[in-house]
Amino acid sequence: MWVKVAAISGTIAVVAGAFGAHALKARLDPGQLESWATAAQYHLLHSVVLLALGLFAAYSGRPVKLPASLFSAGIVLFSGSIYLLVLTKMRWLGPVTPIGGLLVILGWLSLLRIGND
Repeated sequence: MWVKVAAISGTIAVVAGAFGAHALKARLDPGQLESWATAAQYHLLHSVVLLALGLFAAYSGRPVKLPASLFSAGIVLFSGSIYLLVLTKMRWLGPVTPIGGLLVILGWLSLLRIGND
C-alpha cells in the first residue's frame, strides 16, 4: 500500500513543482515562489521516503504504518498548507504548516523504532 501512496504523492509533488516553476512564475512574487519551491521539495523528498518505507515493508515484512502515516500526514499538512497559502487568501492555514513540520519530524524519529525492532 505504501508504495502506491508514494507513487501518487511523488506524482503530485512533481506536478506541483513544475506548476510552480512554469505556470506560477509570472504570477507570484519571489517570496511566494520560494515558499512553493520549499513545499514541493519537502513533498518530493518525503514521497521518496514513503517509497523506501513501502519497499522496506514489502521485503522485510516489518510494519511501517507509524512512520509512513506520520510522513503522509506531514506532507499533506506541511506542503499542502503552503500550496494553499500561496494560491489563496486562507491565512488561517498558517498555523497548520508547523503542525505538518512536526509530524514530519516525528516521522523521522519514529524510524528509530523500526531500527530497534
